Formats: sequence, C-alpha cells, structure tokens
Amino acid sequence: MNRGVYTLGLRALAPLIWLWMARRAKRAGGRWEILSPERFGRPDPATVLPDNPVWMHAVSLGETRAALPLLNALLARGLPVLLTHTTATGRAEGERLFKDAIARGQLRQVWLPYDFPGATRRFLAAHRPRCGLLMEREIWPNLLAAARQARVPMALVSARYSASSLRQARRMGSVMREALAGLDMVLAQTAEDAGRLAEAGAPAAVVTGNLKFDLVLPPAQVEAGRAWRAQLGRQVVAVASTREGEDAPFIEAIKRHASKPGAPLFLLIPRHPQRFDEAAGLLSAAKLTFSRRSTGALPAPDAAVLLGDTLGEMAFYYAASDVAIVAGSFAPLGGQNLIEACAAGVPVIIGRHTFNFKQAAEEATAVGAVMRVDNEGVAVDAAVALLADALKRRTMIGSGKQWFRSHAGATTRTMLALESLLQ
Repeated sequence: MNRGVYTLGLRALAPLIWLWMARRAKRAGGRWEILSPERFGRPDPATVLPDNPVWMHAVSLGETRAALPLLNALLARGLPVLLTHTTATGRAEGERLFKDAIARGQLRQVWLPYDFPGATRRFLAAHRPRCGLLMEREIWPNLLAAARQARVPMALVSARYSASSLRQARRMGSVMREALAGLDMVLAQTAEDAGRLAEAGAPAAVVTGNLKFDLVLPPAQVEAGRAWRAQLGRQVVAVASTREGEDAPFIEAIKRHASKPGAPLFLLIPRHPQRFDEAAGLLSAAKLTFSRRSTGALPAPDAAVLLGDTLGEMAFYYAASDVAIVAGSFAPLGGQNLIEACAAGVPVIIGRHTFNFKQAAEEATAVGAVMRVDNEGVAVDAAVALLADALKRRTMIGSGKQWFRSHAGATTRTMLALESLLQ
C-alpha cells in the first residue's frame, strides 16, 4: 500500500471513524469536538504560540502521563510548548498536569488533526513548530510527509515497538516504511524496540530509556493516600487499571474473600472512565457492598470494594494500598504501567500479557519486585496471601524501589539527544 491508497482508504472510512468516536464520547463523556475546525488543521488563533514552539503529541491519557518528565524539562528550559492529543481523557489530563504553564501562556493544547494531507499541512503552517516529538509509537503517514515538506524535524521519543507493531507495519507495506523513514530521530526505550524500528524502516535509534522511570509521584497525593489508609484501619488491595473483560473475573474472585473475617478492602480502578458505571453494575449484580471514590466519603466498615471512579489519582490509590494488582495484563491487551506502582513502594502482581511493558515486566519479575500469575482469581488469592506475609512485602517493596532508581535518567538522555532539534 502506498500513501495515496492509504489516504483514499482513510477518506472512505472517515465517517465510520467519526461515528465510532461519537459513540465513545457518549460513553466516556468529556470534550471531544470530533468535527471541530481544530481537528481539520484550522486552530483558533488564540491557541497559536508566537515563538516556534516545541510540539509534542501525546495521544491519550497514558502517553500524556508518560510525557510529563520530558514536558517539565522543556518548560523548565523556558521553551514554548504545543501539546496535542487525540482523546478527551488525554486532553483533560494535560489541562490538569500543566494548568500553571497554560495560565502563564507557555503551553497550549490543541487536537491533533486527522491524518488528511490538507489538514496536516494547515496544522503545521498555522503553528510553525521548531520540531515535533511523537510519544512512543504515534506514526501517521500524511503528518510525517507534511512535516518533511514543511522542513519540521520529527523525533519519536521514548519509542516502543512490539513484535505485533512490526508485523502490522509489514502488512501496510511502503506507506509505513516511508513514514518511519521520514523521522529525523528515533529515541528508543530498549535495544529490542530499536531493532524492530530499524527493521520497519526507521533511522538507526539511540536507546535513551523509558521516560516513565523519571516519574515523580505527586507528594500531596502520596501523603493523602497514606493518611487515608491510616484512617481506614484495614488492609487494602488495589486492582488497578482494569480493562475490558477483566472486571467480572476480578469481582468473582473478590467475592470469595469478601465474607471472610478480616477481609481487606479492594480498590477496583477501571482504566477508562466510560467503564466506571459498567463496573458499578457488575459490583451490584454480585451483591458486593461498595462505595465510590468520587463521593469523597470513607468506605463503611463493611464495604468490600471502593470503586476508583476518578481520574488522575493513581498515586493516591497506590499509596493507600498494601498490595497492587496491575491489570490490563490478564486479557491479551499488553498490560498497564507497573513502573508507577513500584515507584509508589507497593508489592506488585501482574498477569501474563505484558507486551507493552515487556522489558520492564521481565526485569521487575527477575529482581523480585513483581509477581506474575496466570489469571485474575490467582492474582486476588496471591494478593491476600501477601497481606499475611509482611517480610515478603517489605522485600518486594525494597526490590521495586531499587529497580526503579536504577533506570532513572531517561529525561536527561532524551534532552541531550534532542539538543540539535530544540535550537
């Protein structure tokens, strides 16, 4: 497939894509502006920074959080920053994380335009970025072609590229190879990621590490989580970042333990806000007593579950927990961020499907910071067993913190590598 065929296909499918986005927006809520001028490369003049900003694209919630250390480094250097997103959750998280920079006019947020040739050209002509930084694996053929035409250097930062991504790139043929070849710089998380990107057609990568290891947990949230746990007076197990198909098996396993004397409180935290009510329905159907974090009230003494129906509070949830099960890894979805849990100082349990965090999961398991199990039921059983083994918990916490510290420095290495693009 060449880029012309890709563009024709994208135009043909666009109405279906917009319909899918509209349905997702209805479920999730938030501000999407699916057919707004900004989505077609026509920004509000008030969002245009005058001084050739550094443009970073963080597609959604996870990428926005992952980009935080690098964005903070750019802002600390005094650079103007244009931050783009595709989803409402990503944009809302950016507004929360960078409200001070937005207020002083140093950072602006806009939607990434759809990958139509005209939209991408208009976007670049309006904003005139000095360079573009794409988080992790955001490769858009027409966007990169427009950047080459406009002479905007582009870098893929904290890049990860799984074996399935490589297979998909090969199926797409020349359009993806041409897009990857158009990158001016690739800064990879691991040597494996660098090798796969080279196979797919990208320039030789520099391994700078994973920006998630430079995460600084919000001290106020950590302190609040620990105080909340002390006030609660019960042991707590976090079941964090559950994805589609995982809540029901977890709830079934929780129900087995909830009626036992001295049962812990389980925090059930869906990954996406559109599934908060769905999870509440499953808890009600299971006849489990639960409360919702969004009410702000401390759970009743007989509550089995606290439903984590808020965004941007993961540090609070981990700090309030004695053990964390990091989900997204029990269904074949690639896993969620186990690094954050280790940084928070909590023993971690994961499932088998961690290809999005392959090296991190393997390393953390090897050093004893993380326990890997087969399914949701075994994970809950293992978490409850850990609650009774204080020595093992302390050992896992120490291993996790040491492993986390040993990988620090990705932001510094990334900033040094980007120096020529930031001038």
